[in-house]
Amino acid sequence: MLPKTPPFEDLPLRKDGPPGNAWGLFGDNDKLGTLNRLTPENTRQAAEEIQYGIRISTDWTLSGPKTPCFKRQPFNHQICRMLPRAVNDDVLTFNTQSSTQWDGFRHYGYQTERVYFNGVKQEQFDDSAEYGIDVWVENGGIVGRGVLLDWGSWMASQGRNPDLLASTLINVSDLEAVAAAQKVQFRPGDILLIRSGLVKTLDSLSAEEVEAYMSQEPEPPIMGLEAGERMLRWLWDHEFSAVAGDMLTLEAQPFPKTHILHEWLIAGWGMPIGELFDLERLAQECKTRMKWSVYQVLKPKFRTLTLFEQVPGGIASPPNGVAIL
Repeated sequence: MLPKTPPFEDLPLRKDGPPGNAWGLFGDNDKLGTLNRLTPENTRQAAEEIQYGIRISTDWTLSGPKTPCFKRQPFNHQICRMLPRAVNDDVLTFNTQSSTQWDGFRHYGYQTERVYFNGVKQEQFDDSAEYGIDVWVENGGIVGRGVLLDWGSWMASQGRNPDLLASTLINVSDLEAVAAAQKVQFRPGDILLIRSGLVKTLDSLSAEEVEAYMSQEPEPPIMGLEAGERMLRWLWDHEFSAVAGDMLTLEAQPFPKTHILHEWLIAGWGMPIGELFDLERLAQECKTRMKWSVYQVLKPKFRTLTLFEQVPGGIASPPNGVAIL
């Protein structure tokens, strides 16, 4: 039996902790955060979303974007011929934050207080694998009812053409308008997906254009959710289990000085943040059928910090996401 979600005004739950924290909501030793909302009953109900049997990947290519943001290591694929036999192996190197990813609880902490989810300090990560993304995998991954809000298409329908390569803001009013236009009804435990069209835009650019955008100093202007109390309240009140989008970072950058979504969601609530999801085909199929809720299966591809090795304590991971209509 899940505890009742307290009102937003009750945050922080741990009064001696940083702003907005919900530490202890699911128990003092909890390592799943809002993923606790993916109950067996929610999962069973989510399976009822399968009406057409159409399976759609929501992962972008591991090599996208052509130049990673924040000077991260680019993807590299090396084919190894195992001579004299007719056998090939391959070796992959990449930063788990460069393409489609889930941000785990070890990824982002409260910047002033220097603490992570449930008050864990950096030294504890250095000496253990606590709060690694492998815990999500051991508990079956992120599986439930996904709801897509196609903000990009809705904006176009309103005659609005936002610059997706600027610090364009997606605000609560527009998200509510999208939900109303799509006749979406949210349920506790939903996995929220937001399409802006940025992945499609980045795919359309040349390698030189992507590099020029990503190499801006001190960092490129990044579009995304408008951070602030109103957005946080909206996400909290809807009791989502996780939230993801096709943006470089979920929220627009530069970050504000307060009410940073990465702080409150990851370090405060234990709510996974997904970024650079490829939602293009999913949006097309949902629009064709006028059905915006799906059975969403998102199981991180590996349990570990390094690919396929049994080393617990992963920071982030490609989602290995499939949406089923």
